[in-house]
Amino acid sequence: MSNLDYQQLTEAELREYVKHHPQDEEAFQHYLMIVRARPNRVVVSTGEQLEAELRKRLAL
Repeated sequence: MSNLDYQQLTEAELREYVKHHPQDEEAFQHYLMIVRARPNRVVVSTGEQLEAELRKRLAL
């Protein structure tokens, strides 16, 4: 959709671009790929899981 080279942007720049261009699906998917590749990423599905994860991290 865009001629923008997503590889040249920092994560913060790409996040800002996606926020201002929500119709650019390609940019959004590229940003998701970066976020999902982060080490130690935690995924929760419920409020209870979120609360348990927050309690665990705050106890450290």
